[in-house]
Amino acid sequence: MPAAVFRKVSDLPQVIPVFPLDGALLLPGGDLPLQIFEPRYLNMIDDVMAGDRMIGMVQTRSGGDRTRPNLAGVGCAGRVTSFSETSDGRYLVTLTGICRFLLKEELSVATPYRQVRAAFDAFADDLSDEGAEIAAFDRRRFAGALKRYLNRRELDIDWETAESAPLESLVTSLAMGLPFDPPEKQALLEAPTMTERCEALTALLEIDGLGADDDGPQSIQ
Repeated sequence: MPAAVFRKVSDLPQVIPVFPLDGALLLPGGDLPLQIFEPRYLNMIDDVMAGDRMIGMVQTRSGGDRTRPNLAGVGCAGRVTSFSETSDGRYLVTLTGICRFLLKEELSVATPYRQVRAAFDAFADDLSDEGAEIAAFDRRRFAGALKRYLNRRELDIDWETAESAPLESLVTSLAMGLPFDPPEKQALLEAPTMTERCEALTALLEIDGLGADDDGPQSIQ
């Protein structure tokens, strides 16, 4: 079943297994590689591969205990689009983000992994091309903030690729891949629109990049 089949909220499963993992952000249209080794999550992958391949990625919030922490109220459902098994029994999978969801309720289930009833209606725009578009935005400011952040963190990216990539794809990749704290990742996830996510990402880059060297070109077309 290709991801393109999910054109409206009613196409999405209303009950999904969830994988709580702080600091791991999945966004619609993004690809998240995962290495699965815990028995309960190996079980989860076996089950979803026999079904619709859908998993909800969620972060945790304060409360609960170490083995069963409280779950954040918003997550992102993704579909397993790549799967392989290693010689020692680990699963290497890639989740492609489909749509964010509100965690309506956690279900009482017999499976070793957790399952929730997901409400997708508030994020229906995630399923449309329009929902992924960035409106008028100061790209020079964004490029400058990104450069200062990378300099301060002593990180590097392929600037040629970044310059040529659609801004929407670049924002998704950076929001998912840069080492922001879990609350900051959650804020990026919950940004209502792509434009607001871009603004939030720029603000985070600027805050973290204060004091960094600002030499060099700053343009992302």
